[in-house]
Amino acid sequence: MPSATHAINRLAKWASRATGRPLGFVLALLVVLAWIVTGPLFGFSDTWQLVINTGTTIVTFLMVFLIQNSQNRDTEAIQLKLDELIRSTRGAHNALLDLEELEERELDAFRKRYIALAKVARQAPPDDEAAAGTPEVNDLG
Repeated sequence: MPSATHAINRLAKWASRATGRPLGFVLALLVVLAWIVTGPLFGFSDTWQLVINTGTTIVTFLMVFLIQNSQNRDTEAIQLKLDELIRSTRGAHNALLDLEELEERELDAFRKRYIALAKVARQAPPDDEAAAGTPEVNDLG
């Protein structure tokens, strides 16, 4: 039997796909158009306005969590794919695996090394493969 988390993730994935398609947009547009058309029928009353305000607030509230769930899944999948590329690439630095988990100061240290590598590569003559290629990160201190 699937866990509650699994069921929520499946629901979120389904809802994300369904609402992200053109049909989802068309249905939302039809709801708004139906609301507008019924305005004169209800005399543009406060209740008539409250219906759309409440509906859109609830949908927006739920969509924030849905979008965040989708982005979290996508980001994690991308990070794992990048980690696998780093792991399987000769000359790549395994220290860069799981980089997103580091503290800000540790990320800044890595960033400074890569900025220095880029600067050296840009200033190198076109035929200097050692400077323009893939030097060791540790070579910069």
